[in-house]
Amino acid sequence: MGASESVPETSVHEFTVKDCNGKEVCLDTYKGKVLLIVNVASKCGFTETNYTQLTELYQKYREKDFEILAFPCNQFLRQEPGSDQQIQDFACTRFKAEYPVFQKVRVNGPDAAPLYKFLKASKPGLFGSRIKWNFTKFLVDKNGKVINRYATATTPFSFEKDIQKALEEEPSESQTKKEEESSDSQK
Repeated sequence: MGASESVPETSVHEFTVKDCNGKEVCLDTYKGKVLLIVNVASKCGFTETNYTQLTELYQKYREKDFEILAFPCNQFLRQEPGSDQQIQDFACTRFKAEYPVFQKVRVNGPDAAPLYKFLKASKPGLFGSRIKWNFTKFLVDKNGKVINRYATATTPFSFEKDIQKALEEEPSESQTKKEEESSDSQK
């Protein structure tokens, strides 16, 4: 049940997700940025700490190619019951979130979002690949590779040094070359 799935993708940049208005967003728009991908919930005991710290980290590092991608999920005791717009309003009003809050997703089971299948396959947790609870966090490098996975109780401030280290690293040459070839072929 907690076994890691095999996925063909090699980078988060290969995925398309939907924003809170249902508009498709290609994650390749985040190439060259360090990402923190989080499954969020508004009615969880970890909501206050996580949202507060996520907002503070975003304010501190957003000018340095850092982005937080929040994915609401209602799979854990139905702690994210609102509509996509209600969730967006909650995050932006109560926690001053200026980072993107996407459409609600499933993170476990056969209907899990493809992005989450990739994240879990890239960095299984301590007891398998399943997401255990709200606010599981994945740190992704500038090339779209998962660097680390952090459990619900691991606060965003506690791994700030990992974010700083990822921001200091340059994208790999092979990734930069692929991007140049891709842009040349689109001309």
